[in-house]
Amino acid sequence: MHELSLVSSILDIIEDYAAQDGFRRVNNLRLSCGRLSGVDLQCLRFAFEVLSRETRSEGATLEIDFLPIVISCLNCGEDTEVEYVEASCPECGSENVLLAGGTEELRLLELDVD
Repeated sequence: MHELSLVSSILDIIEDYAAQDGFRRVNNLRLSCGRLSGVDLQCLRFAFEVLSRETRSEGATLEIDFLPIVISCLNCGEDTEVEYVEASCPECGSENVLLAGGTEELRLLELDVD
């Protein structure tokens, strides 16, 4: 369960920001990651609940934006959101495609603090 180490790193980042900016409490944090990143939403939420206990992030709302899988066709130029990685363009059928989205790593986007 690599979600534990991900959450631990996020909490470390939050503590660094708190030391720099002087806030006492985190009310909400927003994260993003690609659908192909391998992050399990339930495990991440559970890890956050457990690891944030007795920290300034305890009780904070955790929002996670999952970024879609996108393939880009080098023939027709279309970028298409897909449910799974496809080897051909859904628009023109070309196999000349690149994976253009969905692999993004976990990122801390926003903090709402007091």
